[in-house]
Amino acid sequence: MTPPSVLYDPPGPRARRRNLLFTVLFLIAVAGVAWWVVQSLIDKNQLEWVKWRPFFTDSRAWETYLLPGLKNTLIAASLAMVIALPFGALFGIARLSDHRWVRGAAGTVVEFFRAIPVLILMLFANAAYSEFTEVSPDSRPLYAVVTGLVLYNGAVLAEIVRAGILSLPRGQTDAAEAIGMRKNQVMRYVLLPQSVTAMLPAIVSQMVVIVKDTALGGALLGFSELLASVRPMSANYGANTIACFTVVAAIFVLLNFALTSFATWLERRLRRGKRSTGAVVGASAVEELSTPGEHMGHNDLGGAGGTSGKGG
Repeated sequence: MTPPSVLYDPPGPRARRRNLLFTVLFLIAVAGVAWWVVQSLIDKNQLEWVKWRPFFTDSRAWETYLLPGLKNTLIAASLAMVIALPFGALFGIARLSDHRWVRGAAGTVVEFFRAIPVLILMLFANAAYSEFTEVSPDSRPLYAVVTGLVLYNGAVLAEIVRAGILSLPRGQTDAAEAIGMRKNQVMRYVLLPQSVTAMLPAIVSQMVVIVKDTALGGALLGFSELLASVRPMSANYGANTIACFTVVAAIFVLLNFALTSFATWLERRLRRGKRSTGAVVGASAVEELSTPGEHMGHNDLGGAGGTSGKGG
């Protein structure tokens, strides 16, 4: 007999037939939409080989437009990830501080940058670099894109870190404090290592957002990222606009799929590493780990236990 589900009971014969009918109707609807899209493209001569040939037979389309744009996208996304992760970890932990002024200041920063659209942050950063710094006009779009991505996504990552730490059972903190660990030690050695696995899917989702949001810099700031390569390639190289967008979309899909696959592999590896090996810690190892005062106490207790054992 199939055990009942926690959320709902197993479907009966009528429900299974109804679900099968809905599935078939949905697949028919999807196939109809796909056929309509393909037929529309064929009617407008958008699937002719001459419009797709440059991406398969001529390397100049890649060397001149796509690969340089992909390089700039990876540079901006990598810099934003490297800076946003410690930013988020720092402010996420600060929001859990026992000091009210630290907790309030960190919360104000996080909520402020979370409330502003990332495109506005990029525009403000671009204007600030233009007015108050000596950054060259050629490098200014990259600086502005990275700054906007760091401020917004760092604030989001701070909330992810805070939620991941709070998701752990309270007993973890109580047990660590019971053996004399200070709060920073509890955070560093107990809470953060355990919460990384729980936070990893949300962190990876935010990394995917960072990769995609680099395209905003090409839209208004003139940053020559991957999506921005479509316009000059379509105008100067003679390639079809739909074909260009399709190829760029496929590159983004492959890039984000690779990032997600790596995160899935890393999460599984971390989970396997945290499984118990079944090893038993001996008394000698416990005595070596204890403090001198505790060591004497363990010896006294061990002697008393041994004496009583002999007497028994």
